[in-house]
Amino acid sequence: MHRLLTAAPHWVRIWLDNSAYAAGAQGADADRVDWLRCAPFVAMHVACLGVIWVGWSPTAVGVAAGLYLARMFAITGFYHRYFSHRAFKTSRWFQGLMAAVGCTAVQRDPMWWAAHHVHHHAYSEEEQDPHSPLRKGFWRSHVGWFMTPAAFATRVRYVPDWARYPELVWLNRYDMVPPIVLAASLYGLGDFLRAQAPELGVTGGQLLVWGFFVSTIAVHHATFTINSLAHQLGSRRFATKDNSRNNWLLALITLGEGWHNNHHHYPGSVRQGFYWWEVDLTYYGLKLLEALGLVWDLRPVPAKALARNRIDRAGATR
Repeated sequence: MHRLLTAAPHWVRIWLDNSAYAAGAQGADADRVDWLRCAPFVAMHVACLGVIWVGWSPTAVGVAAGLYLARMFAITGFYHRYFSHRAFKTSRWFQGLMAAVGCTAVQRDPMWWAAHHVHHHAYSEEEQDPHSPLRKGFWRSHVGWFMTPAAFATRVRYVPDWARYPELVWLNRYDMVPPIVLAASLYGLGDFLRAQAPELGVTGGQLLVWGFFVSTIAVHHATFTINSLAHQLGSRRFATKDNSRNNWLLALITLGEGWHNNHHHYPGSVRQGFYWWEVDLTYYGLKLLEALGLVWDLRPVPAKALARNRIDRAGATR
């Protein structure tokens, strides 16, 4: 991969090879938004307007919805509950597979994601927290923080065990490869269906726009609401050091991540909807994978954790 990129212009290399950007990622302007580096992120939003030209079909919208669910699950179940909190165990091959699937969501690689998330828990709502809406404001916590050079580096000290796996280190450097492969595959599939099943009304451009761009941007902003909204809107069951909230609507669109006050109270649990009425689709998916033998040792919420630091109706902690 490195040899393929050596002849490319610098502005292309910084999008495809993270090591090409890392050397200049810190400095006096490290906290500014780097629009050149983030041009692909902006371009994906613009590309969603392609629906005007490519139209839609039930197949294209179905592919978009399916990829939304698959990639959101890879982020919530694996980037978050596995790579960040080690809430269950799995095999090396399945770990690598889900790392690659997570990369297709274009939220960087699991090492980078998990390291920043562990840092967030360590300093939640403090000045060092890169995406606290109470300190940084809505837009900074929603998207601005990861668009800066300061947030670019992977804090390996938080995830030293993952750095032992060459495949994860490779994804940490070339995290754009899986999404490019997905985008190209979607275009190829759509073009194939156009020729072989014209009754579906699908084209390569249609599957690319709906299946990749629209679906990816939907996954992005649903995920980002946990940073920007789940620390402001919702209810608090537990007295935590931060302002984390439980929000049923955010839980639905993020497959369970909206039970954020629960999560900050006891981050190590594989289940974030602590009670049966708190819908947690990621947890249900992980239970299915457990039944299939693909994951195991799912960590529950201890009874003593459910009982401590609860906020009563009067606002007192017991």
